Amino acid sequence: MSDLGKLVPPEMEAAAHFYKRLGAAFGERFFTLLLVGMIWLAPAFFDPRFVYALLAWDGLVGLAWIVDLARLPRPGELSVRRVWHSPPALSISAGIDLVVANSSPRMVYATAIDTVPPQLRKEPPTLKLGVAGRSESTGTYQICPAQRGDVQMGDCYVRYQGVFRIAERWVKVSLGQTIRIYPNLEEAKRHSIYLLRSRQIAMEKRHARMRGIGREFESLREYQQGDEYRDICWTAAARRGKLVTRVYQVERSQTVWIVIDSGRLMRARVGGFSKLDHAVNSALSLAQVALYSGDRVGLVAYGRAIRQQVPADKGSAHLRQLIERLAVIREEGSEADHLQMAGRLLTDQKRRSLIVWLTDLAETAMTPEVIEAAAMMMPRHLVLLVVMGQPDLGELAEKTPQDKSEMYQVAAAQEMVHRRELLLARLRERGALAMEVGSGAVSPALVNSYLEIKERSQL
Repeated sequence: MSDLGKLVPPEMEAAAHFYKRLGAAFGERFFTLLLVGMIWLAPAFFDPRFVYALLAWDGLVGLAWIVDLARLPRPGELSVRRVWHSPPALSISAGIDLVVANSSPRMVYATAIDTVPPQLRKEPPTLKLGVAGRSESTGTYQICPAQRGDVQMGDCYVRYQGVFRIAERWVKVSLGQTIRIYPNLEEAKRHSIYLLRSRQIAMEKRHARMRGIGREFESLREYQQGDEYRDICWTAAARRGKLVTRVYQVERSQTVWIVIDSGRLMRARVGGFSKLDHAVNSALSLAQVALYSGDRVGLVAYGRAIRQQVPADKGSAHLRQLIERLAVIREEGSEADHLQMAGRLLTDQKRRSLIVWLTDLAETAMTPEVIEAAAMMMPRHLVLLVVMGQPDLGELAEKTPQDKSEMYQVAAAQEMVHRRELLLARLRERGALAMEVGSGAVSPALVNSYLEIKERSQL
């Protein structure tokens, strides 16, 4: 993730221009001065000539407003810059800077309102800044994206006053830009580092880097008791005059395909986010670990048709491409076409690879289509089918019913859970790796399964 600074949206800067035709208004002190002039009303009840004093006072206040307005910097002398410090990522709080620059010699007090879409923030941010002459001032507001994909940032609106705060100008700064909200990058990074480190410690404790784990040549060493005869390198033994054994390691540069179902079943929400959001975050965690391990990673996201497809490759540039594509995967209202996707992947990927399939099972009396599609791919590829579980279904199945109505609900939930377990068990019997995990625990389970597959050389 060290090269992901390129995902940070670019800075936007523009000069201000008039908002509406006049772009001028009255400051709060203008109304305060008018209120002060009301003291002339009391003596005006006894002497009507004090009315003229009231009118003269109002005229002076109006003149002061005109003078103060004339002293305010022109709109072109103000500019605003929007600065992003990190890529916007799902459910990750981040700060955005608004930098107001004043090229005039006079001090201004500005109120800036940035146009932020509801996917980033519920209410538009309002920043109050004091900007000295020929200087700039920075204000920061927070966002917390609630949806992946492309969103449109709008213009920035600024009201500014002088030191007397009698008059003010309204201006608009054109800062519109399209930004992309990415999957949860912090979660992916956290899971990857933690799981890799914990796996490394476990392997060291178990002396996991030993003969038989993987079949990729690493080095030669002197024969030891317990080594298999097939691992002896006879040519090296002849040169050295003693037995020499080949040492193998886990294979690298294998191919891993991440397949994401974006059909209607993935629209169900768990913990404030859809199952598809959890699947996308988990896919990013797996992609990072697989690329770090030296494997080539490809991506397929499908609904009624193939929506996103990235050929298998490796490297930091490829990781950025995967993140870009994962960000724009959307749920669909119709059932996904699993058989079409399986046929497409069988055509594109001839060599044996690991297929990590993130999906859900339809509750039908017949065998779900995704099970049939997985069976199509099993003769050629190693399939890891990950079913996104529904926590409330499991909780209901374990509940003790209190009345007749609850008894029917619990019985139905138990039947659904049993049927899902039976379908996954049948897949395991045929050689697939299948599991059902809660949406919040997909990333650890997925990465652990991948590392176990690599450790056992199942691929």
